[in-house]
Amino acid sequence: MHSAIGSRKDFNNLDEDQLLAEYKVCLEGLLEHEQVLKLDLHTQHCNTSRLQHSINVSYYSFLICYKMGWDYHSAARAGLLHDLYFYDWRVKKYIRSSHSSWHPRIALLNAQKITKLNKVEMDAIRKHMWPCTLIPPRYIESYVVTFVDKICAVCEFAERSYAEAAKKVVRRFRRGFVS
Repeated sequence: MHSAIGSRKDFNNLDEDQLLAEYKVCLEGLLEHEQVLKLDLHTQHCNTSRLQHSINVSYYSFLICYKMGWDYHSAARAGLLHDLYFYDWRVKKYIRSSHSSWHPRIALLNAQKITKLNKVEMDAIRKHMWPCTLIPPRYIESYVVTFVDKICAVCEFAERSYAEAAKKVVRRFRRGFVS
């Protein structure tokens, strides 16, 4: 299983850590579902797969809600399923309107096909692109998923930028020794 980017937790040993064990309970059966695993075949941001991005959003939404005493179960599930779509958003022919308003609806329909969702989970998936979707989230957990999604996207882009910058520094450093 992918670990959340930036986390020091070993997601391959979920049962050894009480918090990770609770996280695993929240996602019961979803992490092994064929449709969820298929997300690993799609790029989300730079070098990050859609599955990795979804795990990042799921885990950090879970942590925030857990620490605050909110509905961490719904936040974890909504975070994992919020981008459950399979078209390439960079190719316009797959989208009826703007991607930011279209894909939450597709993700919600796909999520409802594989699991029963509660009202918090549906709201978080449907409105995770707010303010691009005009109607704001209704629940605090939906806001958490929305903002964690944005933070994860920025970090995923920054990770690529950081890696590219580091490669340039190494190349320049090596050229200094060669010349």
